[in-house]
Amino acid sequence: MKKALVIGGTGLIGKQLIEQLLADSRYNVIALARKPLAIQHEKLLQPPFDFDHPDNSLIVADEIFCCLGTTIKKAGSKQGFYKVDYQYVLTVARAGYSNGAKKFALVSSLGANKNSGIFYSKTKGEIEEAVTGIGYESLFIFRPSMLLGQRAEFRVGEMIGKLLMKSFAFLIPKKYKAIAGGQVAKAMIDCMNSGKTGVNILASDSIAAF
Repeated sequence: MKKALVIGGTGLIGKQLIEQLLADSRYNVIALARKPLAIQHEKLLQPPFDFDHPDNSLIVADEIFCCLGTTIKKAGSKQGFYKVDYQYVLTVARAGYSNGAKKFALVSSLGANKNSGIFYSKTKGEIEEAVTGIGYESLFIFRPSMLLGQRAEFRVGEMIGKLLMKSFAFLIPKKYKAIAGGQVAKAMIDCMNSGKTGVNILASDSIAAF
């Protein structure tokens, strides 16, 4: 049985991902988080983990799934956002590779571009480039558009965006259509078991095809 390590398990995609991995006979799951998740399962390990003072000996798995991410509002500043979405992710990615992981799946964002004038998109592009340079045998980068599903926190702008996307779905190209968090999670697992190597980047239209 393979060992999957998940960071970002409290988010919209992360929750769905952990549930799907636990239901998959191929996996045991390690979820690294500051506080234990609400879910309990015989195949789930939840060692306490401090991202500011990481214990790299805990970052050991066959496959690493990264759903970690925040917003500038929630982080409190651009610096706080960068720490979570870049520094924490890169720390885990490097440690996992050093400890023998061969595959890494990263949830990024539509519009990720290291040269973007938008701080959020620029940070996402920078972490994509940094993780790409580590040397994983298989790297899957997911760039979903707006996500559908129940979040722990309410986001007014996101709710308005969802309503507009649903209303004008017939006008929106597939690449930009909103997608369910559970579908992104499914695509992550399927890609990890696809046998593909190298760097693979998937937008919403490709993610929806799984």
